[in-house]
Amino acid sequence: MWLCAFIFAFFVCLSGSDLSGPRAWILPRQSPHFDRPGDVIVGGSFSIFHFSDGTPSDFTAPPTGLQTSSASMWGYRVTQSFVFAIEEINRSAHLLPNLTLGFSIRNSGDSVHGALYETMGFLTGQKEPIPNYTCQHGSPQAALVGDTRSSLSVSMARLLGLYKFPQVSYSSSLPSLSDKIQFPSFLRTLTSDITSSHAVTQLIIHFQWSWVIILAQDDDFGQQASSLATQQLSPAGVCIEYHLHVPSYQSLGKIEETVQKMQKCTAKVVLVFLSNLNFQLILRGLLGVPVSGQVWVSKGTLHMALALTIPGISQVLQGTFGLLYHSSRAIGFPEFLAHLRPSQTPEDMFIKKFWEFTFDCTWPYQNSTVTEGVQFCTGNESLKNKPHPFPEVSKIDAAYTAVYSIAHALHNMLACEHQERKGTNSHNFHSWQLLHALKKVHFKTLDGIKIMFDANGDLVTKFDIFQGQKTPAGVFHLVHVGMIDPQVSSGNKMMVQLKEDLQVPTSICSESCLPGFSQVPRLGAPHCCFDCSPCPEGQFTDQRDMKRCLLCPKEQYSSHTRDHCLPRTEIFLAFEEPLGFVLALVALLLAGLAVLVLGVFLKHRDTPVVRANNRTLSYFLLISLSLCALCALLFLGRPTVTTCLLRQTTFAVVFTVAVSSVLAKTLTVVLAFRVTRPRSRIQICLSPGTSTFVVLIASLIQVVLCGVWLATSPPFPDKDMISEPQHIVIQCQEGSGATFFCVLGYLGFLAGGTFSVAFLARGLPDIFNETKFLTFSMLLFCSVWTAFLPLYHSARGKSTVAVEIFSILASTAGLLGGIFIPKCYIILLKPEKNTPAWLKQGYCAQQEKQGEMLQRRYKFSGESPEPNI
Repeated sequence: MWLCAFIFAFFVCLSGSDLSGPRAWILPRQSPHFDRPGDVIVGGSFSIFHFSDGTPSDFTAPPTGLQTSSASMWGYRVTQSFVFAIEEINRSAHLLPNLTLGFSIRNSGDSVHGALYETMGFLTGQKEPIPNYTCQHGSPQAALVGDTRSSLSVSMARLLGLYKFPQVSYSSSLPSLSDKIQFPSFLRTLTSDITSSHAVTQLIIHFQWSWVIILAQDDDFGQQASSLATQQLSPAGVCIEYHLHVPSYQSLGKIEETVQKMQKCTAKVVLVFLSNLNFQLILRGLLGVPVSGQVWVSKGTLHMALALTIPGISQVLQGTFGLLYHSSRAIGFPEFLAHLRPSQTPEDMFIKKFWEFTFDCTWPYQNSTVTEGVQFCTGNESLKNKPHPFPEVSKIDAAYTAVYSIAHALHNMLACEHQERKGTNSHNFHSWQLLHALKKVHFKTLDGIKIMFDANGDLVTKFDIFQGQKTPAGVFHLVHVGMIDPQVSSGNKMMVQLKEDLQVPTSICSESCLPGFSQVPRLGAPHCCFDCSPCPEGQFTDQRDMKRCLLCPKEQYSSHTRDHCLPRTEIFLAFEEPLGFVLALVALLLAGLAVLVLGVFLKHRDTPVVRANNRTLSYFLLISLSLCALCALLFLGRPTVTTCLLRQTTFAVVFTVAVSSVLAKTLTVVLAFRVTRPRSRIQICLSPGTSTFVVLIASLIQVVLCGVWLATSPPFPDKDMISEPQHIVIQCQEGSGATFFCVLGYLGFLAGGTFSVAFLARGLPDIFNETKFLTFSMLLFCSVWTAFLPLYHSARGKSTVAVEIFSILASTAGLLGGIFIPKCYIILLKPEKNTPAWLKQGYCAQQEKQGEMLQRRYKFSGESPEPNI
């Protein structure tokens, strides 16, 4: 109510005769109309002529009033499309067949107060309008079409909303006008800036432009549109290099600053939310500047169309994209406009002024004199060859669609009332009834376009995509290249359809990472700026621009290019491969050699060489060495539960028997030289049973350790996925590591003790130098297994098995060769030394040498030597 009171007081002031001076200051002294009678009147508010304030007032006299400064070429053409639609409907036999539409066209002057004044004048039917009072008793008023700018439509919508009077705008796209609480009677035959801005962002996302510039006007429209674009682009992975704001008022300094910033930009795509004037100023500033390859994206084609008038602008606008909502085409309107003449429509109060501005002529009057250089208007001039502000979209007119939507709503409303038999005629309806029908209107235009409004009163439509292209002749024009359909969407994405052969440039901060590489963000830069790093072993990327590499499954490994995974093959040290075959052959040869030596010893078991130093121990040692060589075969082939249980335990036991046999032999030699008295304890220890007891005890301890190992945590087959990236190594997992190392530790302790004893006894006299051979063989044994430890831990995969087999065979060969090859040499090649006579001679020499050693020992100790019996 307070708003009604304010508007009432405002217009009462305008209508007062004593305040004619202020009224003239607010509005032009003459307010021309273009009226045509009909059964129902449709109003139209258009910015046909712009007003200027004239000379600033010094407040000593009333202002002179607003003066007409220029004609809007686009505004009058929209006005004529309004007239064209009315005449076309009146000729139709199907749409409102028994009703004639009239109209009342008014000029808002592209000003808010002009739009309000003309709106109230249309509602009241008065030249001096008074709110809530009408002098009109003729045809009813249906709706009002207009106006151009959103600021004008907002003021009109607030006024018309009080009366629930339908208003259909053809050019106002402000998002707040979709609020039906503030503007209940406002509809428009175009989409809001929110929808069109959303469509623009979908185009950027579809083209995969990830590095853009936003150029926005510093007003409500620019801030809201750019904010919406940023909110939608950021989740889609698009980065904003610069967010440039241009003042809504003309500021050449700010324009120049914006142009300088754009020269430093690396992004190739510029998202534009500017007014037409500021957009042209930016483009003029970029002419002659070394900025090329930029793609301008706008929510409308008007920007580009107006820019075509700038000479040389094609080098800046090449490849530019713009959107235009899919509206009905006024078929035949260009011909209608071409045949327009002032003489045909004398009631048109605007056409003569428009004619003067368009053809740069003056109408001759009765008292006018011919002035040199002045061209008079004849009225026969044609608009056919006059340039259109945007020639490529001249057939598309939103005002045409607005008139048809009102006509269809009126047709539906009257048809519904007739079916209900209320007897209502065209002169008896209320504005809110037509508003209800207008919100639900749904029809097809003559060119097949579906027209309907959503719940917010916005047109449900598609967007045509236009691209600026240069023809072979060098002419720059707009070409239709695709469509965006907001109604067909998946989640927050609209459906985008483009020509298949459409080529668009790229706009990225960093080159795309190929499959096999991942993005590594640059420090301090947006997420769109990154470096490409190759995926490490075992990882891959099968798509472009992946944020991180993916792990291959355990059964697969990454390819050389790291763009996919390949199946891993299972490997183990098999008998069939060369290394396995050679090791198996060597194991059999060593085992056969040990058996062969055993056969030689059995054949010559009564000879001095075999009988010397306990032949039973020699038999034990040869048998254990043969088994040591054969146990290497357990390490070859695919590991199974049985082989895993036998591998290390067999190796540990047979080597313990071998080492303990060498220990018993060494102790026999050492103790033999300690015997100084008959029947002494040392002599008792030299019996064959004692040596066998040492071997059995040492071996029994190892058997117990192996039994504990197998009982607690036995070895088992396992798959090694780490050692070799391209293969799965089938191996035996040792189970309890502590017990396993106890088994190996005991064997190492036994070997170390044996080597120590043999080393201390290496200088003792011996007929066949067995102490030296024992020392040398144990030195080889310990050296092999000492070198085995670092090699075993550094090897990977099946190489670890090969290292262990080699150590087994090398140590076996060392013991076999170091101890028995010299004896076999004497037995087979020097039989003369293997006789009792040569043994007796050597024994005497040995006794003499032993006696000398005893004499030296007693001499230094001061004791009396006892006789050696």
